[in-house]
Amino acid sequence: MSQTFAAAVCALVAALLFACASVAQQSAAAKVPEGDALMSTLLRSPRWWAGVVGDGGGYLMQVVALSLGSVLLVQPLLVSALLFALPISAKLGARRLSRRTWVLAVGLTLSLAVFLVVGDPSEGNIDAPLEEWFVPISVVVAVVIVCVGIGLTRIVAGWRALALGAASGICYGVAVAFTKYVVELFSHDVGAVVTSWQTWGLLAAGVVGVYLQQRAFQVGPLSASLPALTIGEPIAAVYLGITVLDERVRAEGLGFVLVCCAIVVMLLTTIGLSRSQAGREAPAPPAAPVPS
Repeated sequence: MSQTFAAAVCALVAALLFACASVAQQSAAAKVPEGDALMSTLLRSPRWWAGVVGDGGGYLMQVVALSLGSVLLVQPLLVSALLFALPISAKLGARRLSRRTWVLAVGLTLSLAVFLVVGDPSEGNIDAPLEEWFVPISVVVAVVIVCVGIGLTRIVAGWRALALGAASGICYGVAVAFTKYVVELFSHDVGAVVTSWQTWGLLAAGVVGVYLQQRAFQVGPLSASLPALTIGEPIAAVYLGITVLDERVRAEGLGFVLVCCAIVVMLLTTIGLSRSQAGREAPAPPAAPVPS
């Protein structure tokens, strides 16, 4: 078995584990009434912990896949988790996915893969000084606050799940922007890991992201929250990479056009999935009075 094939298999296994973990966590979070303490309830749920174990297994397989193959091979395969998660969730909920949902999900997955492969940002400066983070991080925090504000309103559950899923994905994208520097510290100076502000930024973004992900799972269906979470992470990571870490998108000419088109398709398909779910959740109109 070639290393490339082994890497592809490990990436697909990781995607399946991530999908199962999302389904398990969403089904556990959805059972928690919004007035109750979410995380303390989830910490007592065996199903939620099964999802945590699934996430752990997924990350382990992702590491193995990246050790065997390139990022350009592994990352696009990981986004197929969406195509695993939606049918699994529908099966457990005794529902059938409509053709429109499948088309939107496949469109989102392919556009995200194009964004990752064609965009392929170059390496930058992983140790940017703190002052260079202020403005970009302020923009990111403002977007997260707006998304959370929408998620806490009393609008249709699908839109709330989309907003909270997007906020969670953005937080994960912030964590990604800090990850490489922290990993480098581990390999050179373990003691500096504790004193580095990037480490604490990584932990804060990760903790907030996990909480918002569970809230997204609590308030609405997986088909509304997971797509927004899936695209939020790479978009936020690329934004911070370009504005802070001096990374550059490699695409030029037609490639740049493809990246822009992929972003538009990603946004439209994500909104389309949530609108489809919102329409399914919308209350039926009152019946017309029967003439006497």
